[in-house]
Amino acid sequence: MKTRTIIGLLLIVAGAWKLANMWGIIENAWLWSQSWTAYIAPVLLLYTGAIVIVDSYRRDPDQWLQRPLPIGDEGKRIHCSVHYGGDAYVYHGESFHGARLDAFCGGIRLDLREATITEDEEIDIHTFCGGVELLVPDTVNVVVKSRSFIGGVGNHAMCMNDKSSLSLHIIASNFFGGVDIKN
Repeated sequence: MKTRTIIGLLLIVAGAWKLANMWGIIENAWLWSQSWTAYIAPVLLLYTGAIVIVDSYRRDPDQWLQRPLPIGDEGKRIHCSVHYGGDAYVYHGESFHGARLDAFCGGIRLDLREATITEDEEIDIHTFCGGVELLVPDTVNVVVKSRSFIGGVGNHAMCMNDKSSLSLHIIASNFFGGVDIKN
C-alpha cells in the first residue's frame, strides 16, 4: 500500500472520529488530557505531513522540465540557472566540458551518466534554498570541495580506486541548500 493511501485512510478515520465526538457518539476528551498527546501527536502530524509533501515532489515525474543543454559562450561549458522550479538536463552521448549550476529556490537535475568525458572537468554549484541532483558515470572519480551554511553535499557515488581514471571536481557553495551526487 502506498504512503499516500495510508495517510488518506488515517485522515478519513480522524475526520470520522472528530464527527462522532461532535455528535456525542463517542467521548474522547480523555485522549487529549494525556500528557503524551500534548507533544507527540502534533509532532507526528507535522512529520507525516512533511513526508507526504516531500515524497510527492520526489516521485512526481512531471516535476522536472526537460531542457536542452545550455551551451555557454565559449561553446563548451554549460550554465544552468533555475529560479522557483525544477529543470533536468540529460546528456545522451554529448561531450561534457564542465558546468556552472545555480539553483535559487528550485532544483536542477544534471544526468551525466551517458556523457562523454575526455578529461578532468569542474562543476561549479551555487544553491540558495534549493538543490542539485548530480548523476555521474561510475567510471570517474568525484572530488568535492564544499562551503555550506545549513546545507551540504551528499556524495553517494562509487569511488574509483584507479588513480588514472578521470575526475569530476565539484565545487559547491550552499546556503540553505544541498547537492546530492550519485551514480
